[in-house]
Amino acid sequence: MTNRRCSRSTCGAPAVATLTYVYADSTAVLGPLALRAEPGCYDLCRAHATNLSAPRGWEMIRLPADAGAARASTDDLMALADAVRQVGLGTDQPSSPEPNLARRKGHLAIVADPE
Repeated sequence: MTNRRCSRSTCGAPAVATLTYVYADSTAVLGPLALRAEPGCYDLCRAHATNLSAPRGWEMIRLPADAGAARASTDDLMALADAVRQVGLGTDQPSSPEPNLARRKGHLAIVADPE
């Protein structure tokens, strides 16, 4: 169990989730509590994570917090943010044939698992 607290200034509750912003893509990623505190990431308690909303015009990505799965590290969240950025900028150069993409809201894509 971690002793980290919610990043909200008036809250002293234990942190259970980590929030990361991808400003270039107007995307907020909320996932399981990172293994360690990182600059630019915000730890949130259960109440603040549940009630969190993204600014108008932003995409909100909520990663499930599976009880049986290992917690995501900040590196995992940053890798996800980088992947979202690459899709948004169109800079991803797949080394294999083009995957099946389902476009949504123009700059994000859902990639189907290979069969």
